[in-house]
Amino acid sequence: MASYKITLLDRAIINHLKQYQGPITRLALFIVYFWFGVLKIFGTSPANPLVEALLERTVSSLSFPTFIIFFGLYEMLIGVLWLIPKGERIAIALLIPHLFMIISPLILLPSLTWHGLFIPTLEGQYIIKNVVIIALAMTIGAKLEPFKHHWWQR
Repeated sequence: MASYKITLLDRAIINHLKQYQGPITRLALFIVYFWFGVLKIFGTSPANPLVEALLERTVSSLSFPTFIIFFGLYEMLIGVLWLIPKGERIAIALLIPHLFMIISPLILLPSLTWHGLFIPTLEGQYIIKNVVIIALAMTIGAKLEPFKHHWWQR
């Protein structure tokens, strides 16, 4: 009898998780992207010095104050798109170049992102956590319905 109750409880929990998994995942991605974007715009992001160092290393001709505002707005846009029905395809498309850029300091700025082999600095850990963002985006993307008609099939 106790195992039957455990099974029922287990099923109820799983059904509850399935029901809210999509909205919670989208909300989590919105919060991270929108919040971190706002911090960049107001110059209060702890990542701003890392972004500035990366900009100096890669495209030093761009003004950092201008770049960080556009970068923050870009992140905020990605965040908002996670909340808009059918916006997730655009969010995923914008996420790909964003992730390449934010992961690049692991290679381009090793003195800021690594203490030693497989020992990331706090900044390195901040970057590596994006593996979770990739997994969440893949989870959302995997549940999308394929387009029914394409413009080239008309």
